[in-house]
Amino acid sequence: MEHQTNIVGKRVPRSDSLSKVTGTALYSADLKLPGMLVAKVLRSPYPHARIIKIDTKGALKVPGVKAVVSGFDGYGVKWGVFRYTQDHAMLPADKVRYVGEDVAAVAAVDEETALEALEYIKVEYEPLEAVFDPLESMKDGAPLIHENYPNNINIHIHIDVGEVDKAMAEAYYVREDTFKAAGEAYAMMEPYAVVASYQNGYLDLWMPNAGPHVRAKALSNLLKIPLNKVRVRHINSGGAFGGRSEVSPGDFIASLLSVKSGRPVKLVLTREENAISTRQVHDIIATIKTGVKKDGTIIAKDYRAIYNGGAYSSTGPIATSIPFYVYEECYRIPNVRYNGYRVFTNKGIRGMYGCHGRAFLAGNEVQMDLIAREIGIDPVDIRKKNGLTPGEITATQSKITSCGLHETIEKAAKKSNFKEKWQNSSKNIGIGMGCVAIMCGFPMGFRSGSSCYVKMNDDGQATIVTGNVDNGQGNESMLIQIASEVLGIPMEDINLICADTEATNLDPGSYSQAATFVGGNAVKAACEDARKQIIAIAMEKLKTTEDDIELKDRMIFSKANPEKKMPISWAVREAFFRGNPVMGRGAYFPYIDFEREWVSRPYGQMAGTFTFGTSVAEVHIDPETGKIRVPKFVAAHDCGRAINPMAVEGQLEGSVSQAGIATIMEGNLWDKGFLLNPDLLEYKVPLACDMPDIETAIIHSIDPEGPFGAKEGGLTIRMNAYSAVACAVYHATGTLFKELPLTPDRILNLTEERKEKEE
Repeated sequence: MEHQTNIVGKRVPRSDSLSKVTGTALYSADLKLPGMLVAKVLRSPYPHARIIKIDTKGALKVPGVKAVVSGFDGYGVKWGVFRYTQDHAMLPADKVRYVGEDVAAVAAVDEETALEALEYIKVEYEPLEAVFDPLESMKDGAPLIHENYPNNINIHIHIDVGEVDKAMAEAYYVREDTFKAAGEAYAMMEPYAVVASYQNGYLDLWMPNAGPHVRAKALSNLLKIPLNKVRVRHINSGGAFGGRSEVSPGDFIASLLSVKSGRPVKLVLTREENAISTRQVHDIIATIKTGVKKDGTIIAKDYRAIYNGGAYSSTGPIATSIPFYVYEECYRIPNVRYNGYRVFTNKGIRGMYGCHGRAFLAGNEVQMDLIAREIGIDPVDIRKKNGLTPGEITATQSKITSCGLHETIEKAAKKSNFKEKWQNSSKNIGIGMGCVAIMCGFPMGFRSGSSCYVKMNDDGQATIVTGNVDNGQGNESMLIQIASEVLGIPMEDINLICADTEATNLDPGSYSQAATFVGGNAVKAACEDARKQIIAIAMEKLKTTEDDIELKDRMIFSKANPEKKMPISWAVREAFFRGNPVMGRGAYFPYIDFEREWVSRPYGQMAGTFTFGTSVAEVHIDPETGKIRVPKFVAAHDCGRAINPMAVEGQLEGSVSQAGIATIMEGNLWDKGFLLNPDLLEYKVPLACDMPDIETAIIHSIDPEGPFGAKEGGLTIRMNAYSAVACAVYHATGTLFKELPLTPDRILNLTEERKEKEE
């Protein structure tokens, strides 16, 4: 049941809107500090080579150069998300493992001087045999990229639940298919930039990031600087999509140069550098075997998924797991076996993504449509039949609490007139559906929880302090809206201090979809603490009970007798007079099984709650050119409760662009270890003319734990938009695709296959 609210649930402009549309919002590259130097990086020309010698003396002689660093200036510390994946030195001293890897860097008084100095750094390499295909990389005798990883297998996730082989043998219908997908570029509008300033033993940093506390801890370890002397500060982020999740070599380089020079250092990557030397998205090969009963009930799944991880571990265990988890959190799979392999190759590092796993997810959903057609079941009905409901347990033992999956399926099907369009199909016109779920916060140790402080100022306004970070989703505005609801003051009366590791306490950051569910709950708890303190004073002054008091529009008043009222600022000032200022404190830790581990124990409660979503896409295919047009897209999302429906709708629309339209155009192109499309001219991203007419639907399942019932807002559509478009293409062509993206050349091949079958 929904509680009556004043501001939560209302369509309000985001608090950061004005600064961004007027261009006054600052990003890392905008920063100017006194005496600041410009950094440039020398990168590897080889995909795999031993470093024999690095000579930086010539660069140091260039007038205006203040510092030069290489891997021999580091501290020998290797980084990894987990202790068992610490293999990345940020600046290598042994060998380079991909084209574009950071080898050395300079800091100079201007960009021209820094670029000139790079030419004077002499690196002697011994080229080594390289491997680029994960299947080749796994073979015996393939060149080892890291000596301690046999067959270049970085991570192997093995999940085995029930009796898969027995269930497959008993199944009415069994189908097995393999799907491939090229890796993608994050293609955020802001190329990576970092500013580092080391003064008096303290390191200040500004960079786009998804978790400032996690970033500060990593740099403390890499640079051997005490954690309390590493400060990651708040800065706007020009896009993230998963690509800002981890510490970057650029962070380490800028910091090391600042330490050596004693001056602030700014490093801004070019668009090409951003593509070849920051983490991008995994290529995937997914083999999916499914067994069903005669009525379409899924009884078994058997998976083998291979992820091209590039040169280093990055988020290896997480990235290898997430496509499977978001699927098992959506559908009932009593017997399932998953073997996921993340494999090293001599390509750039692959990382997490907001719509990770398109070959796996689109493959599962299109296979479901194939099965439905084979056994005479409607695609809507087969999804509802197998979809999870509240109170059920996933295959790996997570309990589903609030769940609006069935409502999203029904709403999307109704808005798109799905059943009629599916049944009355015509050549080259298709409709497809995709479903998925998303965890809200997964185990990150003691960083899984968030805490918040709020202080009431003497004018009755408030300042909230939280480690939550905004990567463009609207998290800052969302937190202010929650605080406004609890404290009874308008959003413009609230200041926010966030994403600054010195001022704020631990928070998981904009990572694992925890911002609203975890961070928002912490802000709500802190504001409720402050509210109680205000009410305690108001009870005395108004001579009434706690239950009778309401806070709204900067006023405290009696519900029973609204004439009995006083400004909130009066109660706040009274607290100052009493020497007990109103200061609220709150924290929230989601219910998670902390014995659960990505590799060694992939069982137990994965997250505090889960969101659900359904996408429906319509496609029209030009039979002459193979070009796909997506005229209409419907996105239905269960976010528990929308704190700001307008912001959630924006996330849904962005998800359609990032993942839905990406299905037909986005993919990295390679010549062995060389990326052929590292810029936005050759790497195709959707333009306004490519976008469909988008219709959104927000489902309110009112999560019992979420702040005002809220959960994550929009990522389910980003994870299933691929599937909807892919299923629509299958429906339009009548032929199963094998490889993504679905570019015109591949569509023409599918058309030819269909003609051959018809003949």
